[in-house]
Amino acid sequence: MSQPVRVRFAPSPTGLMHLGSVRTALYDYLMAKRTNGQFILRIEDTDQTRYVEGSVENLIESLKILGIHCDEGPEIGGNFGPYIQSQRLDIYHQHIQQLLDKGHAYHCFCTKEEIEEHRQKQMELKLNPQYSGKCRNLTPEEVQAKKDAGLPYVIRLRMPDDRSFTFQDAIRGQVEIESSLIDDQVILKSDGFPTYHLAAVVDDHLMEITHVLRGEEWLPSTPKHIYLHECFGWNPPQWVHLPLLLNTDRSKLSKRHGDFSVQNYLKMGYLKESIVNFVALLGWHSADDRELYTLEELVNEFSIERVNKSGAIFDITKLEWMNGWYMRNLDVSYIAHEAKPFFAKAGIDISNQEKYLKVIKTAREYAGTLVQLIDFSKMYYQPVQYQPEDIELFKKESSTRLINWYRVKLHSQSNWTKEDLTHMVKEGMTELGIKGKDYYFPLRTALYGSAHGPDIPTLIDNLGLTESIKRFDYILTEIAE
Repeated sequence: MSQPVRVRFAPSPTGLMHLGSVRTALYDYLMAKRTNGQFILRIEDTDQTRYVEGSVENLIESLKILGIHCDEGPEIGGNFGPYIQSQRLDIYHQHIQQLLDKGHAYHCFCTKEEIEEHRQKQMELKLNPQYSGKCRNLTPEEVQAKKDAGLPYVIRLRMPDDRSFTFQDAIRGQVEIESSLIDDQVILKSDGFPTYHLAAVVDDHLMEITHVLRGEEWLPSTPKHIYLHECFGWNPPQWVHLPLLLNTDRSKLSKRHGDFSVQNYLKMGYLKESIVNFVALLGWHSADDRELYTLEELVNEFSIERVNKSGAIFDITKLEWMNGWYMRNLDVSYIAHEAKPFFAKAGIDISNQEKYLKVIKTAREYAGTLVQLIDFSKMYYQPVQYQPEDIELFKKESSTRLINWYRVKLHSQSNWTKEDLTHMVKEGMTELGIKGKDYYFPLRTALYGSAHGPDIPTLIDNLGLTESIKRFDYILTEIAE
C-alpha cells in the first residue's frame, strides 16, 4: 500500500476506551502514517441512550497518552467537520430525504410490541428474525395520514430482494452475503437521530475515507452499507474487518468490561509503550515474527496484509512479559518519572532524587509493573517488618558476629563506593570464616527484610550509610540481645 490513505477511528462515547478500540485506532494510525495519509477521529454519538458522561474526554486523553495522534478531529478541527455526529443532524436528514424521494427508504409506523411479537414468532419457527415488511408498501397518502395522526415512526432502508452482495475485504478476500439474510435496517430513529448504518456511510463519503477498519462483527452489515453507497451513487471505501479479540478460552472479549480499558491498565502500572506493542500484535505479526516494537518501528513495519483472519487471543501473560522487558530496558530516568504518581499514592517520600534513581534501577529488575515497583522499593524508605523466623536468624551467634562486623566496618569511613562495598563483602567472608547462606541471608534480611533480593553492596548503596548502620544497630540492640 503506497497511496496515501484517509482512515477514521469512530468510537461511540459509551464508556472507557477498550483495548479493542485501541487496536482499531492504532491500525488506522499506522496505515495513515506509513502512507503519509490522514488519521481522523470522529465521535459517533447518535445513540443518545448509551451516552456516558466523560467518555469523549477519556477517548481523546487515552489516544494522547498512547501517542496515537489524529490529524483531524473534534479538538483540532479540519476541513470535513463537524467531527461529532450529533452536530451533523441536518446533513443526515438531507440524505435520508434523498433516499425517501428515490424510493430507497420508507416510513415505518410499527410499534415495538408488534416488532417483538413478530420476532418471537420467527424465532419459534427457527427463522432468522427480520422486520415483517408491514409498512414497506404504504402509499404516500397512508403515510401522511399516519403522520398527521401523530404516530411515531422510523425510516427504514428498502433492501433489494433476491440479490447476492459480493465484495472484497482486505483481510478476508472475497465475501458473499445473500440479501435474504439482511433486514430492512432502521436508518432514522423516532428521536430524529440516524443509526450507525446511515450516519457512518454518509460521513465516510463526505470525509473522503478510503479504508474502513472495524471489527468483524460488522461484516454481516456490510451489504447494507454497500447498498447505501449505490443508492447515493457513491463508490464504497475499502473494507477491512479485523479479527475478534478472544479470551484464552476463545470466548469473545467483552467490550463492556472495565477491566479491559486503557485507563485500568495504566492504573495497574503498565507502560504505554507495552500497551501499544501488545495491542499491535493482537492479530498482526511481522514477517520475521519479531515481538518488540516502538511505535515508530510499527509505522515502518505494519501492513494490513499481515493481519490474521482468525481471532486474536488476549493473553495477559504476554503483556506482563512485555511490560517487564520495557521496565528493565527503557531509560531508568523515564521509568522513575512514570512511577512517581504511584509512590506519591503510597505515601513514600522520594525527594532524594539520587537515592530514588538508585532504588528504581534496582527494583525494576524484579518488578513487572510500575505498581510492583512499590513492593520492591518500600523497604528502602520504611522500617522493615521482621518476621519471627528473621528474629531467630539474627539471634544465631554467627549472625550477630557478622552484623556487628559490618556495623563497625561501615563506621570506619564516611564514603563508600560500590567497589569498596564489593571488596568489603569478600573481606568479611575471609575474616569471619562465614560463607554461603549463613553469610548472605542474615545481612540481606537485616537490610532488606528478605533473604532473597539484591546483592549486599547494592542494598547498602541504595539505603545509604546512615540507614544501613541504623538497621544493623536495631538488630544488635533490640533483637539479638
